[in-house]
Amino acid sequence: MTRHAFNSALAPPPSGPASAAVSAGRLVFVSAQLPVEGVGRTATGSAAGQARLVLDNLTHQLRATGLGLDTVAKLTIHLVDPADLTAVDDACVVYFSEPYPARTIVGAAWLPGGARLQIEAIAVRY
Repeated sequence: MTRHAFNSALAPPPSGPASAAVSAGRLVFVSAQLPVEGVGRTATGSAAGQARLVLDNLTHQLRATGLGLDTVAKLTIHLVDPADLTAVDDACVVYFSEPYPARTIVGAAWLPGGARLQIEAIAVRY
């Protein structure tokens, strides 16, 4: 199986030896997106604002692969503060429609740049 890497010019590239998104067969794996603006400055502020920025970056990475949020089958959400889950849920309802993706919530003691959350996704090319 051949893998293809993608990176949107509209979203920050991943740090380290990773691809922003990789397709493998019909599956597309998007690396965890952080609430990073422009040239790599982590956004500060509310969990709601950070969640929207993360989901915007996720959208950009998916578009680079030719897909959209409607193809996401699975999300993994890393949260530093479990109290932020409501804000993340509120953002997800705006960005996704039913049937919503399956998801896993993972507690994180620390995220780069003081981020409150990051989200990774698995999408399916139909």
